[in-house]
Amino acid sequence: MKPKAVRFPRPTLRAVLGRGHLLVACLAAGLAGVLVTLLGVTALTVNANHNLHLIARSISYTVEAAVVFHDSAAANEALALIAASEELAEARVYDNDGALLAHWQHDGQGVLAQLQAKVAGALLEEPVNLPVQHMGRQVGHVELVGQGGSLVRFLLSGLAGILLCAVVSALLALYLSRRVFSDIIRPLRHLASVAHAARRERSFGRRVPQTQIAELNELGNDFNALLDELEAWQSHLQSENASLAHQASHDSLTGLPNRAYFEGRLGRCLHSAARLREHAALLFLDSDHFKQINDSLGHAVGDEVLVSVAARVRAQLREHDLVARLGGDEFAVLLAPLQAREDAERIAEKIVASMQQPIQLDDGNSLTTSLSVGIAFYPDDGRDPASLLNAADAAMYQAKRKRRGQWQVAQPERRAVDGRTGAQP
Repeated sequence: MKPKAVRFPRPTLRAVLGRGHLLVACLAAGLAGVLVTLLGVTALTVNANHNLHLIARSISYTVEAAVVFHDSAAANEALALIAASEELAEARVYDNDGALLAHWQHDGQGVLAQLQAKVAGALLEEPVNLPVQHMGRQVGHVELVGQGGSLVRFLLSGLAGILLCAVVSALLALYLSRRVFSDIIRPLRHLASVAHAARRERSFGRRVPQTQIAELNELGNDFNALLDELEAWQSHLQSENASLAHQASHDSLTGLPNRAYFEGRLGRCLHSAARLREHAALLFLDSDHFKQINDSLGHAVGDEVLVSVAARVRAQLREHDLVARLGGDEFAVLLAPLQAREDAERIAEKIVASMQQPIQLDDGNSLTTSLSVGIAFYPDDGRDPASLLNAADAAMYQAKRKRRGQWQVAQPERRAVDGRTGAQP
C-alpha cells in the first residue's frame, strides 16, 4: 500500500506576489550595491597605488642625504616622520649595495590589522620599489608595503550600505505588495467570494464590484453577465418546478388539490390534532345525477359543472380550510381546527344551499344540480385518515338514501357498515 501523500497548503496570491517583490527588490539592491562597491574598490585601489608611489617618492627625497652619507639614524628618523602619518604597513630604505639603512613597521595588532593586511595584499601592488637618486645617480632604493586601512573602511561602509539598501528595498517591496494587494488581489477576492457564494449557496444575486484595472473589470463584468444568466435560469427552473409540483398535487380541471395531496395533508392534520388535542371535521361531497349530465349533455358540460361546483364549495369555506377533488364528481373538505360540531354543520348547510342557484353554461343554457354531503368528526368517527374518510363516505351515502342534496352526520351504529351498499349515485 502506497503511503498517503502529504498535501501542503497552497500559498496565496498575496504571499506569492509579496515574496516576488521582496526577492526582486533585495536582488536589485544587492546587485547594485555589489557593483557600486566593486567600482569604488577599483577606483580606491588605483588611487591607493598612486598614493604609495607618491609617498615613496617623498621618502626618497627625504632620506637622500642620509643614504648618501650612510647615516642610518637620520634615515630612520626621516622615514618614521613620513611613514607614521601615512597608511603604510611597512617601509624600508636600502643603500645601493642592498644593505638596510632604515626600517619602519606599523605596530597595529588584532583582527582589524590582519584584515587590513589581507586586503592590502589582495588589492594593492606588490611592495612598491622606488630608487633614491643623488646627482642623477642611484644611491639606494625605497620599498613600501601599503596598509589597506582605507580599503577596509570602504568595504565595511559598502557592506553597511548594501544592508541598508536591502532593508529599504524590503520595506519598499512590502509597500508595493500592499498596493498590489489593494489593486489586484482585492478585486480577485471579491470575484472568488461571489463565485463561492454562487457555487456553495446557490446565491446568484451577488455581483462583482467595479475595479480600476481594465482586465479585472472586464473579467468581473463577464462574470456578472454569467450570473445574470444563471439567475434567470434558476428562476425559470424554480418556476418550472413549482408548476410541476402544482400539477402533481392539484387537479388540472378545477385547480383544487388532488387525492394524494389531500390525504397527505389529512394525515399531518390528524397527527397535529392528536398532539394538540384538537378537533377536526371531514366533509365528503358527491354531485347528484352527475352521470346523467355527462351522458345526456356531454363531457364538456360535465367539466363545466365540476368547475362551477368546485368554485362554489371553495367560496363557502374559511381561509385555512382545504377542499380537494378526490376524483370524478367526488370532493372532500377538511375543517381544522374545529371549535364546535355546529361549525361543520353550518358550513355543510351553506355548501348545499349554494347549489340551489342554476349553473350558467358557456352555450348560454343553465342547469341546476345538487350535492350530498357526509360529515365525520375527529376523533369521534375515526382516528386515522382511512377510517375518517370511510365514515364521511358512509354518511354521504346515508344522505343520498334519505334525500339527495342534503347533509348527514356519520351515525355511530353505521360506522362498521359499508355506506355504499344499495346507494344510488
